[in-house]
Amino acid sequence: MCLIVLAWQAHPDYPLVVAANRDEFFARPAAPAAFWQEAPQVLAGRDLEAGGTWLGVSRAQRFAALTNYREGGKQDPAARSRGALVADFLTGNASPAAYLAGISAAAADYNGFNLFVGDDQCLGYFSNRGDDQPRWLEPGLYGLSNHLIDTPWPKLASAKATFAAALSGLPASAPFFTLLADQEIVPDAHLPETGVPLEWERILSAVFVRSENYGTRASTLLSRHRDGQTTLIERSFDVDARVTGEVCERFQSSRISTGV
Repeated sequence: MCLIVLAWQAHPDYPLVVAANRDEFFARPAAPAAFWQEAPQVLAGRDLEAGGTWLGVSRAQRFAALTNYREGGKQDPAARSRGALVADFLTGNASPAAYLAGISAAAADYNGFNLFVGDDQCLGYFSNRGDDQPRWLEPGLYGLSNHLIDTPWPKLASAKATFAAALSGLPASAPFFTLLADQEIVPDAHLPETGVPLEWERILSAVFVRSENYGTRASTLLSRHRDGQTTLIERSFDVDARVTGEVCERFQSSRISTGV
């Protein structure tokens, strides 16, 4: 996942709204969002190579999502899978505070990551490339790409502004997917320096990423109404940015999951 924009307790009817793009190599197998057979309370996509996920929600109002922290040339191939950070929270029972405390203690076991975890009461953020302690988010709008939360990369600044305007139109989903489909490349003068070649900095500067073998694989809109109804819409894309599938799931969530 390389872009997440979310509103936490910032809309009178929707306490949680998330718009996100997952960028990945097209050769890496993945399954679209679905309720997991072994954990039927969890709705999420699935990385079929390592078994984790990048974004998901549960019937018990648990939410988690992550992005990788981009630092060219500093990846440890023996590190633990970052997708497990989301999957383990969604399938577990630990409170967000207890979970992030455990993750912060084991942060060195992973390559660079940013992680959101929360429930209906709180939303936390932690990066193993940032502060040692989790950050608990106040009501507001937040953005995350492949650096620390709210780092003002151009694509994140524009996405947050468009996201803020789209909130007033809920439950309409079209403005959010228009946001996530933006393929504008940022001028070189405004590109960050993250240790990857300039050509890749250009490609990765777009909200919707396109290249021959890597790009935006899925766009997701997640919203939770104050009455507990949760809606997740996910669109999948091929290397030519064509939609290859769409998932739309709605369910009534509660603090106590029945597991059905």
